[in-house]
Amino acid sequence: MSWQSALRERVGTPAPPLVEGGASFAYTAGSILTFLLAFEVLTGVALAAFYSPSTSSAWASVAYLQDQATLGWLVRGIHHHGGGAIVVVAGIHLVQTALAGAYKRPRELVWWLGVALLVLVLAWAITGYVLPWDQRGYWANQVEIGIAAATPIVGASVRSLALGGNDYGNLTLTRFYALHVALLPAVVVVITVVHVRLARRHGNTPMHAGPATPRWPAQSLRDAIGIAIVVAILLAVAVSTHGVPLAAPADPSVAFDARPLWYFRWLYELRELTGSYEKLAALAAPAVVGGYLVALPLLDRSAERAPRARIIWLAGLAGLLALIAALTMMSFARDRGSPELAQRNVVADRQATKARHLAHVNGVPVTGALDVYATVPMYRARTLWEQSCKGCHEEHVADSKPRKGPLIGPGFGNRKWLAAFLLAPSGPDFWGHTKLALDPELAMKAVELPAADQHDLVEVLYAQSEAADVDPAARDRGAKTFETTCTDCHSLAEGDTGTNAPGLGALHDREYFISYISNPHAVIHMGAHSEMPRFDKDLSIADRDALAAYLVWLRTATAADLTALGPL
Repeated sequence: MSWQSALRERVGTPAPPLVEGGASFAYTAGSILTFLLAFEVLTGVALAAFYSPSTSSAWASVAYLQDQATLGWLVRGIHHHGGGAIVVVAGIHLVQTALAGAYKRPRELVWWLGVALLVLVLAWAITGYVLPWDQRGYWANQVEIGIAAATPIVGASVRSLALGGNDYGNLTLTRFYALHVALLPAVVVVITVVHVRLARRHGNTPMHAGPATPRWPAQSLRDAIGIAIVVAILLAVAVSTHGVPLAAPADPSVAFDARPLWYFRWLYELRELTGSYEKLAALAAPAVVGGYLVALPLLDRSAERAPRARIIWLAGLAGLLALIAALTMMSFARDRGSPELAQRNVVADRQATKARHLAHVNGVPVTGALDVYATVPMYRARTLWEQSCKGCHEEHVADSKPRKGPLIGPGFGNRKWLAAFLLAPSGPDFWGHTKLALDPELAMKAVELPAADQHDLVEVLYAQSEAADVDPAARDRGAKTFETTCTDCHSLAEGDTGTNAPGLGALHDREYFISYISNPHAVIHMGAHSEMPRFDKDLSIADRDALAAYLVWLRTATAADLTALGPL
């Protein structure tokens, strides 16, 4: 006899674990849950390699992971949908355990540990939902903390502990991050190990008659098949949805129709139905459901495990689950029946798409994710234009109101524009909508010259802008034409006011625009005849310079160039 055989004979070979009633796919839920928990930890570690737990960089790191990192969207999608899969499988496992009467003595602790794990998994999901620091998670978390804060006695402490300060901020995010990636996983792993060991020690409660069989290979093979099926479904869902949506960066100043994760929608609907008692309902409902699950082994103390003998307790559980399912469906139905919500969601999705596109193309400023919108080309100048200039210098298509000033758009100040202006300075695209055009003594007369002289005059005016493509010969000829035609009113000397009309020195260059925007009432510009307000008090010099640069850019821009800048 070999020494190995002798040792086995002396020590004794432990009996292989048995499955009471025989191997069955009905017993795979526990193994699938254990695998899914491990899978969540694995994918979570992969996500943590890219994530930055800071309010200024959290959204940017998730956007990079979602849109630029190789298969980042898939890992994020699997991690997100894996949390939902855990809730589904845990629910199935809970129902199976209740039907089999496996919460009865001596398995009460196993049942209670399972209920604790379910609560911890839900808390795990809540702490993860806010981590992208997008509109969806930010506003949903506001509601969740508000509900927790309504808890009697401890509510204020819970809120203070969650926020880490007086209001939402960096400490809030880092605390939820610490809970999600450190504390909760550690607690879940410990309780899972104890739960599984106790369950194996007590053995399974058979759901059908049959001889006991070793767990390996029959039950282990079924466990592996069940796990493979769940992983396949998880991958299919993640691929079909392209991961999980990422809303626009969290913005406290912009309201958002936040909705919780689908497994909390029943609670959300209950809040909607209870009106002014919403916080009470939100606190009481989980307490009733959780209390019933915890109390079930204490209420059903008989040794009988047949479902028919425990109909009252199983009916109570079925009633709670049916109510949760009904409220969940009502919540989704309510949303589907609201065209106003659908429209707001369209706007929110458009904003999210825009933010992610800008993050991908231009990157996210270190000052925070909200500043990603400012990476649009000439963002500051175009924003100022929308606020201060558009109303008077663009066509009002929506309300058909006439402009108050000259039309300004792509091509403003180029040769074509100057030529058109000289032919009809009081035309509708120029001074036609101003009081100046109505006064025959003040209104500028059309300049009518031979074609060659007209061309040269346009060139000398165009040259004032310091454009790079000036024709020197035409400019010099144009200067002579200007001397004989225009000097009765105007001057080309920079800083000269002209005789009784605006000076044209440096016309349409950057400094000229800054000066004009600052004070169009200055003598060198329109003087007392200007209807345009001065902006040197309302806009900083940096803002006026930004607007001036935008006007210079318009000279060589086309309508297609303007469209290509994208919306603000």
